[in-house]
Amino acid sequence: MHTRKRWIVGGVIALLLLLVFIGRPQPDADADGEFAQGSDYIAVIRVDGPIVGGSEISGILGSGTVATSEQLMKDVRRATFDPHAKAVLLRINSPGGSATATQEIGDELDRLRAEGKPIVVSMGDSCASGGYWLAAKGDYIFANPSTMTGSIGVYIGYTNYEELMNKLGIRNDKIKSGAHKDILSPDRPMTDEERALVQSMVDDIYEQFVDVVADGRKMDRNAVKAIADGRIMTGRQAQEAGLVDALGNYYAALAYTADQVGLDTVRPPIKEYGKDASWNRLFSLSLSRDIARGVRSALTDVLADAARTDTEVPYAR
Repeated sequence: MHTRKRWIVGGVIALLLLLVFIGRPQPDADADGEFAQGSDYIAVIRVDGPIVGGSEISGILGSGTVATSEQLMKDVRRATFDPHAKAVLLRINSPGGSATATQEIGDELDRLRAEGKPIVVSMGDSCASGGYWLAAKGDYIFANPSTMTGSIGVYIGYTNYEELMNKLGIRNDKIKSGAHKDILSPDRPMTDEERALVQSMVDDIYEQFVDVVADGRKMDRNAVKAIADGRIMTGRQAQEAGLVDALGNYYAALAYTADQVGLDTVRPPIKEYGKDASWNRLFSLSLSRDIARGVRSALTDVLADAARTDTEVPYAR
């Protein structure tokens, strides 16, 4: 086989081996190295970015960091039924997001607690709105003194660009089945009746939020409502208001969690749930299969071409 074609085949084989490697689950490790297989550990679950509904957003052209409800529910459920996960450290760095997606995740956290596994919360830069909804499900909450937290409240956005459309000479007509079918339509103002309907929805979800905080923090509902006006607090202010238990960073929360379940507090063994999906965020499983299929086809062509080249009979004059 010619040297150039040896290099081509070698490169293709190396690429295939790389694809096999990135498709394998990565080993779990604690903060300083691997822990022994079969040992007990703390399950670390991260809520990073806005909370949205749906499955994990993956692929090489992903749209940034978001916390999806289906992936987080899967992570929490894995921790619930993992006999080696003795506690959960919920690391939250989120401004909030969808109330429904947050509620779905919160329900799984309730099931986790029902199994008797402690949930400790560690707040990052922010833990607001839906982020705090999830934090309130924890048994003990850590925040940094400057963490932006709170924002207990609900809103539904509404934009009206009817005047702009009129200036541009654009008219939007609708044929609808009921008077409120196009409620929140941006090309017309809301009626008083519609505003009352939307306000009732906001009020209902708000009351559910207050219930979650009052129950999780063991606070009187009126005391929660006194600060549940959407205001944002620092971690220190939130501690004074009863929304946070202690001030400290991720490692302080990790050591506390380890102490609660009798694990090593100096080098607590952890397992980061969702970590094995990190490569899938770069290469989705379907994309990896497509790449492997294409590479396999190219390898077959190269080998066939190389075989023809090596076996052909030189032309004799």
